[in-house]
Amino acid sequence: MKRIVSGMCLAIMTLVATAKEAALEQALAQAGDNKVELEKALSEAPAGQKKAMQFLISHMPERDLKSLKADYLLKNVAWAYKARETFPWAKKVPEDVFFNDVLPYASLNERRDDWREDFFNRFSKYVKDAKTQHEALMAVNKHIIDEVKVKYSTKRKKADQSPYESMEQGLASCTGLSILLNNAFRAVGIPSRVAGTPAWTTKRGNHNWVEVWTTDDKQWHFTEYYLDKKGIDHGWLLADAARGNAQSLYHSIYASSWKPTGKYFPLVWDMKIKYVHAVNVTDRYIKLGGVKDGEDVCELRIHLMKDGKRIEVPVGVAQGDAMLGEGNSPKATDDMNRYFTVKARKGQLYTVAWKDPETGKVVRKMITTPKDKEWLTLNLAEEE
Repeated sequence: MKRIVSGMCLAIMTLVATAKEAALEQALAQAGDNKVELEKALSEAPAGQKKAMQFLISHMPERDLKSLKADYLLKNVAWAYKARETFPWAKKVPEDVFFNDVLPYASLNERRDDWREDFFNRFSKYVKDAKTQHEALMAVNKHIIDEVKVKYSTKRKKADQSPYESMEQGLASCTGLSILLNNAFRAVGIPSRVAGTPAWTTKRGNHNWVEVWTTDDKQWHFTEYYLDKKGIDHGWLLADAARGNAQSLYHSIYASSWKPTGKYFPLVWDMKIKYVHAVNVTDRYIKLGGVKDGEDVCELRIHLMKDGKRIEVPVGVAQGDAMLGEGNSPKATDDMNRYFTVKARKGQLYTVAWKDPETGKVVRKMITTPKDKEWLTLNLAEEE
């Protein structure tokens, strides 16, 4: 029996190693003329850093495979290991977490700045006396505003600014601020990633923030550039994030990942980009926000009236790209207590669509469900 188990383990290890080799070979093939730079980075990486360099290159987006030079990659990896070797909490981070959430030089699709050495020097002074990782991350979070001198503003030049683009302007969006904080954490060996949603279910707009992985409980927690007074896992965003829709591409909560996950992070400023890998973490925010199944349910009751009579038409209710229900509105001979009904959630945005009986065209209307009622009756004739 032991021989069988041992043989199975060996086979699995062989498959994993083969997959890693294949990923690296594929990355090198995509690099084109820049392959020589990547091979230089792989060959010149110190023995203890070669595995990390292989991981980094294997999962780089094509834009980086074709442009980033060996010196940039070697420096990034070297300073990531400098942090790992310098701070006691960084030594406790598992290798797979270190590779995926400390080592990467980028957060999303921003310009690739050479920030790691500078940020190590900037933020080391705040964490040098920290006895725990929690003390370190709180110190970075509290001091980042004074250190980089960037504030939130809608007047920033673009949403997806790199660290130095934001620092040069002194302005950034929530995305730019999150990239700054993410890099500050990573610079001192704290696993970090950008999280966010393309669209809230409770109001118009998107938002991005940061998650940190702590060695104390080996779990992810959220924070923002502007640290909440109560610390991590607190802030205004939780009430909205807890009402995310994990079935919708646009209304889910995502956390970025360097390695492929089978999902991508939808970037609202450029929805064509699909190379930012992501984990769907919606359910964790729903649980963290204390929203229990069924406690905030609202029923939509829909019918169409024309000249005092009900008219049967095809109707659909959706939230983003997630369809909640499709059917027909009640006809004139149906009981007046009968409606086309759909279960929704209180205080959220939905799109109701129906076919106009006269023109045959599809009509769409965005509605907000009530926060304090168990049902909402929609007369589509009044909604046109």
